[in-house]
Amino acid sequence: MEVSAELVLNALWETLYMVSVSLFFGGIIGIFLGILLVVTRKGHILENRFIFSIVNPIVNIFRSIPFIILLVAIIPLTRLIVGTGIGTTAAIVPLVLHIGPYFSRLVENSLLEVDEGIIEAAKAMGATPFQIIYRFLFPEAFSSLILSITTATIGLIGATAMAGAIGGGGLGDVAITYGYQRFSTITILVTVIILVILVQGIQSIGNRLERKLRRV
Repeated sequence: MEVSAELVLNALWETLYMVSVSLFFGGIIGIFLGILLVVTRKGHILENRFIFSIVNPIVNIFRSIPFIILLVAIIPLTRLIVGTGIGTTAAIVPLVLHIGPYFSRLVENSLLEVDEGIIEAAKAMGATPFQIIYRFLFPEAFSSLILSITTATIGLIGATAMAGAIGGGGLGDVAITYGYQRFSTITILVTVIILVILVQGIQSIGNRLERKLRRV
């Protein structure tokens, strides 16, 4: 059984919807946690072993849980937040909890690439911790953060495909429901091609932005 173009386009829209909303909220969580992981570590501007010892294991725990397990494990929480445990909107809750800690590590790595001399110079000029983060750390790490966002976005696309296993909608749902379960090879092939094009497009845009920012 072949699927209609309308069904595929609707699934593509659902995938983009899940990715964009999850990236927005997960990105906020990831940036916040990433900053905490950097500035509270030993020797940094807001060294705090207590906070670091809490945030670091929490991030590690969530990163160690496979998404398909997280998807099922937090269904009660998902129902509490959005009123249902299945569907496209419901899939956003586990997607946010999945991408937030993952993105925080990418942010952490990007911020740690900033030369310590820049931070020392900022301190010498009397900059506050907030000013150091906002005016020095982030501008210096911005090009690297673009690649981090690109990587997180691509990771989310893969996760939305898995969300289709529990009726999360999107291209993954079409591939499983209309492709695998109904033995339609062409359906699986079409969804794979769309996902490959989507990933390649996002990666190319991310690479171009990163190169432009490095030359600025």
